[in-house]
Amino acid sequence: MTTIAFIGLGNMGNPMAANLVKAGHTVLGFDLMPENLAVAKEHGVTIMADAGAAVKEAETVITMLPAGKHVLSVYEDIAAKAKKATLFIDSSTIDVESARKAHAIAQKHGHASIDAPVSGGTGGAAAGSLTFMAGGRKDAFARAEPILEPMAGRIVHCGDDGAGQAAKICNNMILGISMIGVSEAFVLAEKLGLSHQALFDVASTASGQCWSLTSYCPVPGPVPNSPANKDYKPGFAAALMLKDLKLAQEAAQAAGAATPLGAEAAQLYNLFNQQGNGGVDFSGIIGFLRGHSA
Repeated sequence: MTTIAFIGLGNMGNPMAANLVKAGHTVLGFDLMPENLAVAKEHGVTIMADAGAAVKEAETVITMLPAGKHVLSVYEDIAAKAKKATLFIDSSTIDVESARKAHAIAQKHGHASIDAPVSGGTGGAAAGSLTFMAGGRKDAFARAEPILEPMAGRIVHCGDDGAGQAAKICNNMILGISMIGVSEAFVLAEKLGLSHQALFDVASTASGQCWSLTSYCPVPGPVPNSPANKDYKPGFAAALMLKDLKLAQEAAQAAGAATPLGAEAAQLYNLFNQQGNGGVDFSGIIGFLRGHSA
């Protein structure tokens, strides 16, 4: 077991840190929000006065922060304060360029580093079943894998520095596009007098099947655990989907890649968010496609 500094104890970070504590690790936590610290303390996390104090005692540092600018700011602050050869793991979802800059900061101070964004939402974070998409050197990944295991259902090494973030934004572009497609199909089925269950029974076992349908169906009934059965309380909020789709569009423009469906998905989720739906689960976009307001 090891001592881990966990910086960023929000909706994802808190359950992730709790699973590390359950696995027997000593977790030293810091977050700017007092309410997040209170929850972390209940989970057995030792609360530290600031990020610098947390990393001084740790062999591994995990960050789970909102955006690239936050990750870079924290890395600039803590990289010089951490013990030499500390392992840095960033599980935030950020742009690839910022991820590579974070690697460079860590490595400049003699630390190993990986970018390891996650898929699975708050439910996966609580269950310890997240998919980690890791980018970084093989030796750094080998050190990180046993640390990630208590939080993970699957861990994939995607390549060199920044590859984890690249995999995450590509995956979530697929997810955003497919959820819109599934939602449009259910809206059309409603207009044609076809029941939700009938469409699900056909499409879930035919060529239209996909995760957005079979695991996260956007209408109540067919998939009991989907947010559609809980008034679209978020497992993955629409605001976060929009963030990831924008990251995908920024990457596509920088790389010269044509992603017309990704661009359209970003535009639709932007309109959905503008209606005040940022805190709604992203599958709630079916209401927008029906023509409903917030």
